Amino acid sequence: MPAIEVQRQMLPMFGSPNQGARFYNPDLPQTEPFVPGHRTCAGCGPSIQYRMTSKASGDNTILVGPTGCMYVANSSYLCTPYNVPWAHTQIGSAGSFTAGVSAAYEAMIRKGKWKGAFPNIICEAGDGSASDIGIGSISGALYRNHDCLIICYDNEQYANTGIQASSRTPYGGMTTFSPPGPVVPEGKKLFPKDLARMMAAGHPHCYVCTASVGYPIDLMNKVRKGLNHKGAAFLMVYTPCQKGFVYETPRSIDLGRLVVECGLYPIWEWNPEKREYDYSFRPPTMRPVAEYLKLQGRFGHLHAEHIAKLQAFANEQWRMMGVELPEALVRAADPNAQTDMASAEAAAVVAHTV
Repeated sequence: MPAIEVQRQMLPMFGSPNQGARFYNPDLPQTEPFVPGHRTCAGCGPSIQYRMTSKASGDNTILVGPTGCMYVANSSYLCTPYNVPWAHTQIGSAGSFTAGVSAAYEAMIRKGKWKGAFPNIICEAGDGSASDIGIGSISGALYRNHDCLIICYDNEQYANTGIQASSRTPYGGMTTFSPPGPVVPEGKKLFPKDLARMMAAGHPHCYVCTASVGYPIDLMNKVRKGLNHKGAAFLMVYTPCQKGFVYETPRSIDLGRLVVECGLYPIWEWNPEKREYDYSFRPPTMRPVAEYLKLQGRFGHLHAEHIAKLQAFANEQWRMMGVELPEALVRAADPNAQTDMASAEAAAVVAHTV
């Protein structure tokens, strides 16, 4: 019996009059692969991302969820929010499990045991899985070029087990593993691992990109680009966590935009055909990092010197993308131009009351 050719889905891009549009609603699919009924916190960034991602991928989708906050919140006994097949795997085996699903479907289609198009196979791993515990298996899936999309929903901490620091926790972020004190006043001393660039540099044949829940159309189009790419793709998405970041519940999308506008979360794509980065995405405004930091209680302990250090880091991110810096951002890297984070301390009190 001759092998049957694998037919893959091709998803059209969503039109948008403005790349950074916030309120523009294109013609989205009517179905909801990710529905209410889960136990995530109000304003949960990862759950917002889950809905956008699954809506972009459609009903012929298989989701893989390694252990993390979204696994725990979405898999109560006899109740899940998924209208598509979903499987849980261990936190360290996200890539190997997803690769197995992809390889199995290709084999079944070629043997005539599965009718129809190859499903959209998406792995949703938190930064603890994607950047730390499961990075080896994810790298293996990307290196072997299995046809799947691996997403890191990046809430910059181990949110499932008590808000511990991960390698994606930003400098100065307060967690249970990086508490500020007299000896280490800034809390987290290390800058975050540049995970997406590691994936692009180490697996240049893959489609790799970054996105944020603050820009829904850009995020959903990148999901579709990753799924349309024949082979492996990796997407890292900024997904704020209300509990760990300590902010007012309605501000999730605001933070998703501010983190990009202040340069702490660069948005880009890696083109595997041209072997080059695409930095064409530009936020409508550029802001000092203090405007982002002051909305979150996890940064309320920072001193002027720490804020300036974060500003200098953000400025280097802009320069890396070839963006000319406004003089105001250059001046903001001077500690004398900063003040302590009293407004963030006030925000922490408010956030605990809503």
